[in-house]
Amino acid sequence: MAVRIAQYMHRVDFEDGGPPRAVVDLSRVLHARGHQVTLVTTMSRDVPREWLEGGDGPDVLELPTPAYPGGFFRRAQLEPMAELMSRLDVLQLHGPWEPANSQLGALARSASLPYVISLRGMLDDWCMTQGGLKKRVYLKLRGRRLLEGAAFVHCTADDELAQSGKWFPGGRGRVVPNLIDLEPYADLPGPNEARNTYAFLEDGPVLIFLSRIHVKKGIEHLIEATSKLCASGHPVQVAVVGSGDDQYVNRLRQQVAQAGLDDRVHFLGHVDGSLKFSLYQAADVFVLPTSQENFGFVQFEALACGTPVMTTNLVDTWREVVNSGGGIAVDQDADAITRELIPLLEDPAKRETMGRMGREWVLENLAVDRIASQLEAMYADAAATARS
Repeated sequence: MAVRIAQYMHRVDFEDGGPPRAVVDLSRVLHARGHQVTLVTTMSRDVPREWLEGGDGPDVLELPTPAYPGGFFRRAQLEPMAELMSRLDVLQLHGPWEPANSQLGALARSASLPYVISLRGMLDDWCMTQGGLKKRVYLKLRGRRLLEGAAFVHCTADDELAQSGKWFPGGRGRVVPNLIDLEPYADLPGPNEARNTYAFLEDGPVLIFLSRIHVKKGIEHLIEATSKLCASGHPVQVAVVGSGDDQYVNRLRQQVAQAGLDDRVHFLGHVDGSLKFSLYQAADVFVLPTSQENFGFVQFEALACGTPVMTTNLVDTWREVVNSGGGIAVDQDADAITRELIPLLEDPAKRETMGRMGREWVLENLAVDRIASQLEAMYADAAATARS
């Protein structure tokens, strides 16, 4: 059954990390499967141009920048959204801390429109230690009503639901993995594009970090591990790919300089398109030394490119990465990273096997049809709550 659904993402800017990419992929796939999809946003930087121009693809509704302090809309600004809601079966919101989501949730409840809210890891234990008092106050004033009023609170891993469920005891959690558009991974560009662009990749082995640059990503542990690897006779080249917190980047650059690793650690900034895939393929191991991820989109991108993954046991999907055969999970500690990397760096055959197994696992277990069917079932169950 076709569903009329709107996806609200405050900013569609791929430099914000995985969530906006996930929403664009989700909208594209649902549209291709015959659903009537509207992508709603206040900033459309990375919305596909053909969608904005009214070509084939989901509809796009651009709302004005919220007028009130704190990111809240004036009532008149939400009139186009109220009109759209009158024609929907389900609304999907993304992130519990986005102030406008509490407004949109209230608007949906008043219109008897079921909605789903995707947490995007923001109620995980680590996240709740960051500005925890402010978050608890917000949950008491607005957030808990938003969460418990949803048809479903969408989590992307069992570990995420286990951590976050205590914050919405009267709500209904539903676990469905992120939908990844796997079409670009069917015909990969190979490593040469990256090697022709970045000469240091020829002086491997190569470790790659690719994600939004943020203090939670723990890149300092990778830099410290790089120093330990070089000291132990395992010199590596490290590509740090991404953009984000300039202050954090400057701190990392100082760490690299103080460790004498300027010729070993390379900050490449934001990279996208075929060059990004080629970078994954040119790397021997993808390393994500993060403090928290609910899904870890980039882990599965790396696996889909045939690159072995090292992640931390602080990621909600670390079991999936390990069970794929293509990855390992370690403590967030430079010694642990070093200790587990050395056998991988010394065993090309093992890396090749891990790369093959990880790619096969992603293409089967995160196949678009498989995940889309789970999402469609969630939407159908949500829509049914309006009829019950």
